[in-house]
Amino acid sequence: MALGATSGQAGLRPGLRALARAAHRRIVRSEVEGGIRLGALEDGCRVMVQTVNRLYELDIRGDQVWICGHPEFCPCPVPVHVRGSSWGGSMLKVAYIGRGMHLEFQHPTYETVTTSEIVSVRMA
Repeated sequence: MALGATSGQAGLRPGLRALARAAHRRIVRSEVEGGIRLGALEDGCRVMVQTVNRLYELDIRGDQVWICGHPEFCPCPVPVHVRGSSWGGSMLKVAYIGRGMHLEFQHPTYETVTTSEIVSVRMA
């Protein structure tokens, strides 16, 4: 660390400190409201994700996640890469599906798909 440098938020300008606090609050809130870490799921697990607009079904098949539930993007199960969840902006909680957030996945045809806000997440 350079002379005079500080660690943590103390060295941040006031605007960045506020942004860091806001980001931290959202991360903590996502843990409290509940969600599922993709890395904790075993092969054969099924996850139901209810958003404001749709009900998605995610099937864990080995290293892949298959998703269905959207009439245009995935009316039938399609393999996708689930990036994680965001709050509708650029801050992504990787490999996590959380209430109050938006699921983001990489579709083989439509590229990045972001859902409406997640209302509930549960194992089927």
